[in-house]
Amino acid sequence: VNAINIREDDELLEAILTNGNCNVMIAANGGRCVRFDESEARPLGRTSTGVRGINLDEGDFVIGVVCQDPNAEDASRHQVLAVSENGYGKRSEVDDYRQTSRGAKGVKTLNITEKTGNLVAIKNVTDEDDLMIICRSGMTIRMPVNTIRVAGRATQGVKLINIREKDSIAAISVVAHSEEEENQAAEGTPAEGTPTEE
Repeated sequence: VNAINIREDDELLEAILTNGNCNVMIAANGGRCVRFDESEARPLGRTSTGVRGINLDEGDFVIGVVCQDPNAEDASRHQVLAVSENGYGKRSEVDDYRQTSRGAKGVKTLNITEKTGNLVAIKNVTDEDDLMIICRSGMTIRMPVNTIRVAGRATQGVKLINIREKDSIAAISVVAHSEEEENQAAEGTPAEGTPTEE
């Protein structure tokens, strides 16, 4: 069945189950992210188009969404992970993102430069998670999330992976931590040692 009415120039990116009390964070490839209360996105039928979540700059598009319940018992354990196409990333506290109204342009979530490339993903993470990074060439690495520094919202982050020339990150996935696979790459080269600020 249809989950949403999609316009010709649009596509469904993600669907998340919520409890009605979450903060919603929507990020665009240009590095901006809006945070608003879930109650601002009123319940609608399956065949509706929905409401505007973020006001995009020309040429930008949404790359991810995070939902977190600020009243959950473990809310303080969660951070927002942002990763760029050239292998840079960081964790930031949710409260670093000013809460605004739905449909705003949002605030900077990653300092986008030629070196970092555009933002490709945001995820909800904790210290107990692992991060899988998949490049367009097929290169893949896995690392503990707790090795990624917690940094300010508007910084460019740390280098997570050494990417070959003309390659870039295609996708990331947050998985349960595994001691056996800690810091072990299926293929590819993680950045040397614990990632450091650049």
